[in-house]
Amino acid sequence: MKINLKNGIENLLFGMKQKDVEAILGKPNKQFLDDDKNVIYLYNKEKLRLTFYEDEDFRLGYIITSNPSATVLSHQVIGKNIEEVKNALPIKDWETEDFDSTINHFNESNWLIFQTEFEEVIRIELGAIINDKDEIEWKFK
Repeated sequence: MKINLKNGIENLLFGMKQKDVEAILGKPNKQFLDDDKNVIYLYNKEKLRLTFYEDEDFRLGYIITSNPSATVLSHQVIGKNIEEVKNALPIKDWETEDFDSTINHFNESNWLIFQTEFEEVIRIELGAIINDKDEIEWKFK
C-alpha cells in the first residue's frame, strides 16, 4: 500500500468525494460522524480510516492506516523501529509529541505522522497540504 506524500494513498487522492472512494474501495465497513460533523469511513481489510471534511464539501482530507504493507518512499514502516525508519527516509525535519505510551513523529511539509509505541511505528497519518494562502491543495479535481 503505497503512501503518496502530499497526494494520498494508493489510488485515493485528497479531494475525492465519498462516491469516488466507494467506486474504488466499495462501501466502508463502518461510517460515522465525528464531533466536528466530518464523515469517517473505516475499511477493516485495508486498515484505513478516511476523513471527509464537512467544511470542505465532504472532500477526503485525512488518511490513517495501520496496514503492515504501507510504504513511504518504498520503505515499509509499520512495525519498524522509528529511528531506522527516519534514518532511511530523506525527510529530516521531525517534531515529536509524547502521549503517555505513544509518541507522534510529525513532518509538517508532508503533513505526515508516524505514531509509535515502544519505539515501533504502529500507524501512519497523512493529511492534505495547506498552502501559504491557508487553502487546502486538492489533488483530485
